[in-house]
Amino acid sequence: MISYFVKYDGRLANPAAFLQHYKTNHAQILSQFNGIQNLILHTPVEWTDPFPVRKGQLSLVAQMTFNSVNSLNQDLASEARRKAREDFDKFPEFDGQIVHQAMKAERVF
Repeated sequence: MISYFVKYDGRLANPAAFLQHYKTNHAQILSQFNGIQNLILHTPVEWTDPFPVRKGQLSLVAQMTFNSVNSLNQDLASEARRKAREDFDKFPEFDGQIVHQAMKAERVF
């Protein structure tokens, strides 16, 4: 399985509006990718760790899964991808860095 992650590292002016836009408008466009298997949205939760760790600042991680790198690459070159990029300009305000990364998954246990 190949996962394509889009990580929003920073601050959302209105987290609820941003997530709502992503779940409705953007997800609808992503569902038009021919090879996409699913879309999983990861959002922050409050948590504690008794050991000193550096907590992240991610506001959202979108994970899309594909059967192969070839399938991902075809969708990244598709008309649906162009529409997704156009929709990005309509997202609610976000101040930070956005990182795209594809990774191969290996289940250890």
